[in-house]
Order: sequence, then structure tokens, then C-alpha cells
Amino acid sequence: MAGLSPDVVIVGGGIAGGTMATILARNGLEVVVLERETIYPDRVRGEWIAPWGVVEFKRLGLIDLLYENGAIDVQRNVPYDENWSPEVAEQRALDFRNLLPEIPGAICIGHPTMCNVFSASAKESGAHVLTGIKKIEVTAGSGPTVAFSSNGQTVQLRPRVVIGADGRNSAVRKQLGFPVLADEPHNLLGGMLVANVPDWPRQVQAIGTEDRFHYFVFPQGKDMVRLYACYDFADRAKFAGPDREARLLQAFRLNCLPYSEAILGGLPVSTFNSYSNEDHWVDDPTTTGIVLIGDAAGHNDPITGQGLSIAARDVRIVSDILISTKNLDRVDFLPYVEERRERMRRLRITGRLATKLRVEFGDEARHRRARVSQRSMQRQLSPLPATLIGPERLPAEAYLPETIEKLIAP
Repeated sequence: MAGLSPDVVIVGGGIAGGTMATILARNGLEVVVLERETIYPDRVRGEWIAPWGVVEFKRLGLIDLLYENGAIDVQRNVPYDENWSPEVAEQRALDFRNLLPEIPGAICIGHPTMCNVFSASAKESGAHVLTGIKKIEVTAGSGPTVAFSSNGQTVQLRPRVVIGADGRNSAVRKQLGFPVLADEPHNLLGGMLVANVPDWPRQVQAIGTEDRFHYFVFPQGKDMVRLYACYDFADRAKFAGPDREARLLQAFRLNCLPYSEAILGGLPVSTFNSYSNEDHWVDDPTTTGIVLIGDAAGHNDPITGQGLSIAARDVRIVSDILISTKNLDRVDFLPYVEERRERMRRLRITGRLATKLRVEFGDEARHRRARVSQRSMQRQLSPLPATLIGPERLPAEAYLPETIEKLIAP
């Protein structure tokens, strides 16, 4: 155990917390990580890293860790969709290798694998990682405190700064009263890990819509794929009950998807659970002595899969501040607050458009999706590339209402 006054206490030892602990400890800071889990469970989130997020992990010096632990380069997205035949969809495929020259594409890697990788790297770098922690209580101020229970003993730490990296239901955020803003829930999204699908090409992902079903297929290690389904609240009953895993597999009997039979022959190796998907955000994720990162600071609508990329950017910016600043004050985190505020605003706009295109159903919605796809291929200005190359790489005009209206207009 570290001393009672470490430089940093990180509440949450998942992907964001473990990544942050690794970077800070490598740079000589005394770091304590508090994690409630003793074994990281398989969760329906955090397995696809967008190309711009891959760049962030590379800048952090952590990309090799991912490859060493089974990360897969995903080179192409094929839009198998009811609007065109599989052959046409393959002609319309997007090659991720052409987007950002410094990386080969997107990455897929399992959520618990990433948690374990970065927890181990944090320990190897010198961080003190405590698991099975209970009753965490955080107080803000120029001398913040963190009290917790470990093995039946109560401990109190007095670090320079506390980092809340404890996910979407952040206890740190709730205890300190950070106001959370949110869009209205608009549909449900869930996922399931499936084995015995060896025919799925390892460097290809697929995203599409057929009838009232929006789907994603992402390759995982060995013969596994992660299936995601996004559907209307009115269709909740279709994917509920004790046989919901079998129902989800059957939903992939799609005319637009040439590998549907291979998926139907798969074996579910996790439960299927779905959640409402919408944006949640904290306008200023800092207070005196406290910084929130990752999902604790607010998360983007998961329909565009930005969570890991957002977390990596958060870690890079906040760690740079902590490493370079000796006498921290809340104002030192202003660059992080301002950059994240604009980043998340742009991603919210993009996510709302993606939802309108993908998870509204019927003839009008289908024609709209086809129009926008064609206009995007013709390079009409759109916010949608933000989810691949990063929101800051597009001009501000891409996010204006008139730009989006022009993009989707009949």
C-alpha cells in the first residue's frame, strides 16, 4: 500500500482508470487505484476503438499492449443494408486504412481483456491497484480526501487530486453533485458475444438496417463476434425473456447480410442485455481537487461507438496536465474542460444524426438513409466522419443545422 498522501487517487480501475494510472505511474507519480470489482465482468460496451481513438492510444504509448493481447485491426466497414444487395454493399465498403495515415484502421478487443491489460500495466508501472474496495467516500477541496473500506478496514487518503473514472453510474459524480445533462432516450441497444463463427472475415465489420432492426457485427478473437442490436422501445418484447439470446441470433436472419447463416450457427457465450441509448454529459467535469474522465464525465450515445476513443483523449489531456503541473489548481484543468466540452458537443450532434439515419424505420427512413449514404460517398459536407477521424478534424460548418438539413433533404 502507498502512503496516505499519494499524488493521485483514481476511483475506478476499468479502462479509463487503468490507462490513466499506467501513464501517471510511468512518469513518476505516486498513484492509488480503487476498484470495486475483483474480476472484470463482460459488459456490453467498450470493444471498438475508432481510428481517431487508435491514434490516441498510440500517442499514449499503449497501442502495442493492445496488439499483444489480441487486438484485431478492422480494415473495412461493409454497409450490408436493405437498400442494396450484398454485392453492392461490398462495392460501397469504407476502407479505414485510407483515413488516418499513422494507423492501420479501427481496433476490436474485448472489454474485460482491456480492463485486465491496463490494470496489469498500471501495477507494472508502479501504481498501487486495490480491488474489492467498498464504501468509497470522496470530498472535494484544495486537500481532497478519499475514504474507503478494504478487507474490513477503513482507510483515508489525502492526495493532491482525485480522478473519478468510475463509469456511467459514477459514485464520485453523484457524491459531489455534478449536474448531468441528458437527451431523451430514443431506442434500445444491446449486445452479446457469440462463438463458433469462423467464417466471419476477421478484418471486416458490418453495420446496417433491415426492416425494424439495426445491427452491428464486430470481429473478436478466435472464432468470436460481438453482435449488437438497436431497436425501438415498441419492439422490446422481441428481445426479452429467458430465451432472448436465441431470439437475438434469429434476428440476424437478414436478407441483406451474406454471413447470416454463419451467425445463426454461432453459440452465445454471454447474456444479451440492452439499455436505452442517448447522450449524457457534464458541462464542467472538474471541481476543486477533483477531475472526472471517461464515462464518469459523461458519455456519447453508444450508437457511434466513441467511448474508448473519448476515454483515451481524456487520459492524454489530463495526464499531460498532471505530469507538467506541480501546484495544481482547478484553473489548470481549463484546457481539458474546454476541449472536452466542444468535443462532446460535436459528437452529440453526430450521434443524433446517426440515430435518425439508422434507427428510424419505414420507407421514408430507408430512402433518407440511402440519400445520405450517396451524398457522403460524393463527399458532401457532413458531421458523420467525426466518429472515425475525430470531431476536431472537421470544420465547424459540418455541425451546423443547415448542413445537416441539406444532407438529409429529399
